[in-house]
Amino acid sequence: MSTSNDSIQRYQQLLAAIAAAARRAGRAPASVRLVGAAKSVPVERLRPVVAAGLAIVGENYLQEAKAKIAALDLPVSWHFIGHLQSNKAAAAVQLFDLIHSVDRLSLAQALDRAAARLAKVQDVLLEVNIAGEASKSGVAPAALEDLLRACAALPHLRVRGLMTMPPWSPDPEHVRPYFRQLREARERLQALNLPGVELLELSMGMSDDFAVAIEEGATLVRIGTALFGPRPH
Repeated sequence: MSTSNDSIQRYQQLLAAIAAAARRAGRAPASVRLVGAAKSVPVERLRPVVAAGLAIVGENYLQEAKAKIAALDLPVSWHFIGHLQSNKAAAAVQLFDLIHSVDRLSLAQALDRAAARLAKVQDVLLEVNIAGEASKSGVAPAALEDLLRACAALPHLRVRGLMTMPPWSPDPEHVRPYFRQLREARERLQALNLPGVELLELSMGMSDDFAVAIEEGATLVRIGTALFGPRPH
């Protein structure tokens, strides 16, 4: 069973590994932020890591996140990193600073309406299914520009960047091309100079492949197991 001390030690080791990967790519370590992917991690295991410095917590499920947000009495930024149903848009806008997984216009419109009711501008990332996997969410690369243009017209939504989840491989080098494709997609979209669109963030890389993702431009790495230990079955 993983203890909070184990998680704090892993957190410190991860920060060092993230910094080293950034330097290999000629980037400042501060240009990459760690999102602690805390699905099924109880508050009592999460709190010590946040107290040790973890600034962003990523959650996959709204109900689980709601309970943790109410219970965690420490300043932290909450990100939604799971698949989001349009009928949960209002709850997501209330709870999260950044939503990583906008993959269709209907969801973007629901988030925009919910944010308008709260007089908020909701920060989002567009999730791209780079590999075209049927089992995964995400807009197809060919449809990404159209989705971005439509989202850019929504007054209570701010598209901050792109997210992807490539096919799993035991060899991180096998997924490097997917990370590179996301970065190249961002560069093409940035060149459009759409009003109000900055695309500062690339959310990509997890426990097994975050170093390669950073070398390819990741600004947000979503790490669960390597931070909190194996999840209970």
